[in-house]
Amino acid sequence: MLSRVELRHLRYYVAVAEEENVSRAALRLHVSQPALSRQIRDLEEELGFFLLERGAKSVSLTDAGRVFLKEAKAVLDRTELAVEKAREVARGAKGELHIGYAPSLTPKILPRVLRAYQTEQKGIKVLLHDLSTEEMLTKLRDGTLHIALTIKPTKATMRGMCYEELATSPTCVAVHREHAFAKRKTITLLQAVKEPMIGYNRIEYPEYHEDMAALFAPTKAKFRIVEEYDSATSLIAAVEAGGGVAIVPGTLSCIAGERLKLIPLEDAEPLSIGATWSKEGLIPSANRFLQLAIDLAAAEKNS
Repeated sequence: MLSRVELRHLRYYVAVAEEENVSRAALRLHVSQPALSRQIRDLEEELGFFLLERGAKSVSLTDAGRVFLKEAKAVLDRTELAVEKAREVARGAKGELHIGYAPSLTPKILPRVLRAYQTEQKGIKVLLHDLSTEEMLTKLRDGTLHIALTIKPTKATMRGMCYEELATSPTCVAVHREHAFAKRKTITLLQAVKEPMIGYNRIEYPEYHEDMAALFAPTKAKFRIVEEYDSATSLIAAVEAGGGVAIVPGTLSCIAGERLKLIPLEDAEPLSIGATWSKEGLIPSANRFLQLAIDLAAAEKNS
C-alpha cells in the first residue's frame, strides 16, 4: 500500500523525467536541488524500485520509470480535471440541479423559470421530479432534491424548511361540462360539501386531506371522498367521467383544458404556491434558480 506517495512526489518526478536533469527540474519547480533529489529518493524507497538512472550531468528513465511516468501523468491530469469539475460545480457553472414539482400547481411558473435558467446556465442539467408534497419534503431533507415548487407546506411540515411564495391560485370546484354546477360563476362551501368528491390518495397526499378538512370545517358537514387517485391526470379523467367533483387549484385548468369546468369556491382562501428548500442552504446553481423564480414572479405580479 503506497500510503506515503503524495501528489507532490508525482509532480516532482514528472518534472525530473521530462527535463532529464535535476537542476533544471528544480528551477522549474522553484525548489532547491538537494530537496528535489531527496524527494525522488524517498519516492523510489517507497516504491521499492529505481525510477532513474543517474549520470554525471543528467538522468534517464529505467524501464519501470517510463511506465511510472505515464501513469503518474495520468493521475495528475485526472486530479486536475477533478478539481476543475468541482470548482465549476461550486461556482454553479456545471452539474445537475434536481427540482421537485407538482404539475397541477406549476404549469405557469415552471416553464417560464426553466426557459430563463437554461438560457443563462447552459452547463447545468436540470432534472425534474413529479412528486407529492410529502415526497418533496422528504427528498429535500435527505438532499435528493435541491428545490421544490409546491403548495405552501403546513407549519408542522415546515420544520427545517424555507418557503418563498411565487404565486397564488384560487381554490375551485372542478366539474364535468354537463354537471349542474357547470353554469355557475361561483359555488359555496355548503353547495360543494353535498357533492360526492374525488381527491388525491390519502397515503401519498395526507396534506390534501388535512386541507380539505380545514376547508369544510365551518360548514359542520362531513364531506365525502368517494374516489382517490395518485395523479392530477387520473383525477381529471375521473371528474370528466362524472364520478364526482374535485376541490383543486385554479392552475389545474392549464392541464384540464376544455375537459372540465373550474368554478371558484366562495369563502376559500387562495392557495399559496412557491419554492421550498432546506434551511441548510442552497448550492450556487439552486440559489440562481430560486432567484430567477422570485424575479420572474415579481415581474408577473407587476405586469
